[in-house]
Amino acid sequence: MFDLLGASRYCAAPMRIVLLGAPGSGKGTQSQRLIEHFGIPQISTGDLLRAAVKARTPLGLAAKAVMDAGKLVDDRTMLGIIRERLAQPDAANGFILDGFPRTLAQADGLAKLLEELATPLSAVVQLDVDYAVLIKRISGRRSCQDCGRVFNIHTAPPSDPPPCEGRCTTPKLVQRADDSEATVSKRLQVYEDQTRPLVDYYLRRGLLRTIDGDGEPAAVTQRLISALEG
Repeated sequence: MFDLLGASRYCAAPMRIVLLGAPGSGKGTQSQRLIEHFGIPQISTGDLLRAAVKARTPLGLAAKAVMDAGKLVDDRTMLGIIRERLAQPDAANGFILDGFPRTLAQADGLAKLLEELATPLSAVVQLDVDYAVLIKRISGRRSCQDCGRVFNIHTAPPSDPPPCEGRCTTPKLVQRADDSEATVSKRLQVYEDQTRPLVDYYLRRGLLRTIDGDGEPAAVTQRLISALEG
């Protein structure tokens, strides 16, 4: 495939990656860049759930019943859906797990699943960003109510004329409810309580790489690739 540096490359060994990071740390952005670089799929639990429900698979129907009842999908069902996804041909040379595991129990379940499949993790990368930066980054997000384009009042505010790709004369900027500063602080606390312990969990297993997740996306990508290939 063609990598981010403009050079042709192929992943000689399977690259099985878990990305860790607090909300707003850039996991989604960096996952997309790793897809381009390594030619392996991103496995997002949210996307998997939606696809399984839409396809009306047995696990998807079970997950739908749980969600319709206003509950969280249990780890066993989620791991079953991940197992099905890993069996698809495009995951044979590796994958990027984004959004799973979130807890120690999920990490243990994933480890057992990957052991059964003989597909051990290559690395777990933590995108480390100061919480003050994350709060500013997320709470500053605004989207145009008409076209959906995303801005940031701190780092990428709409210019004059606004860059809505010619679709909107004046962006009607709105903030998502879960992007408010108070809500972001709560989300970070949940991450600290439930997911932060995974840092030590994977460190003890010799899998953890930690990189600075602050800065321009391209610079973060270079740090990420260096950590994985170093």
